[in-house]
Amino acid sequence: MISARIGRPDIDDYAHRFDVPAAASGAPLSVTWLGVATLSFDDGTPALMTDGFFSRPSLPTVTLGRVVPSAARIEGCLSRAQVDRLAAVIPVHTHYDHAMDSAVVAQSTGAQLVGGESAANVGRGHGLEEDRLVVAVPGEPISLGSYQVTLVESHHCPPDRFPGIISAPVVPPVKASAYKCGEAWSTLVHHQPSGRRALIQGSAGFIPGALAGIRADVVYLGVGQLGLQPEQYLVDYWTETVRAVAARRVVLIHWDDFFRPLSKPLRAIPYAADNLDTSMRVLSRLADQDGIRMHLPTAFRREDPWRDLA
Repeated sequence: MISARIGRPDIDDYAHRFDVPAAASGAPLSVTWLGVATLSFDDGTPALMTDGFFSRPSLPTVTLGRVVPSAARIEGCLSRAQVDRLAAVIPVHTHYDHAMDSAVVAQSTGAQLVGGESAANVGRGHGLEEDRLVVAVPGEPISLGSYQVTLVESHHCPPDRFPGIISAPVVPPVKASAYKCGEAWSTLVHHQPSGRRALIQGSAGFIPGALAGIRADVVYLGVGQLGLQPEQYLVDYWTETVRAVAARRVVLIHWDDFFRPLSKPLRAIPYAADNLDTSMRVLSRLADQDGIRMHLPTAFRREDPWRDLA
């Protein structure tokens, strides 16, 4: 589904939503958003990171050329985020805008690469050792330092432009289409020392009933392509994610234009590929109905989405 409308939403219209509580110095766990669905969970021990996508190649490169991780951009973003050691990098699925940099980030931070076989083949394409690759069993918790991570099967938001699994190592440079979706996950992060739980829904897709019985106070909710769906889809998506886990705070992710480097001010995805205005209108109404706090994250800012929820 592609919109004929030109231009893009103005994120200044939602300035009041960039109000996730800042992480105090003594916070047991902080979260830093680094664009798209990249999140760093940090408690002072080796952190967890979803995706680790920093290269953000331009639209012409993605559509007409071949993509390859940018070592300079990856190093610059990790340094800016003050990340040097990671317990794991966890792609939410294996499209290039999620998984392309994941093995490079894992290699440079001593992390394991966690996901399905598709993610493992991304790692193999970069020469990541087999003992650094963790192939998840859906629904079974994985212990990663002070964290317990559970990957629950999910779906990509329609349309999935590069469907299928990655069945062989991906050795860049390659066309963006080489990064097929692979296994899509709802990712539950349980910080065991504090008991804090977060659900990361990196793509705006869902499997009805998949999250039954799972609880998380905080949901990082992907909204890429969501604004082009019928309104009932947005209601169903909210119900099968936010309501399903009884969340009390929602932080919207995957709304930023990922063809633009993180060194420049963020802007929304163009109307041709999404409509953030529609997502904000419908999700704001649902959040108000449910008494749930809804926010947008600030890039490279240590935030504490559990603060003030008690």
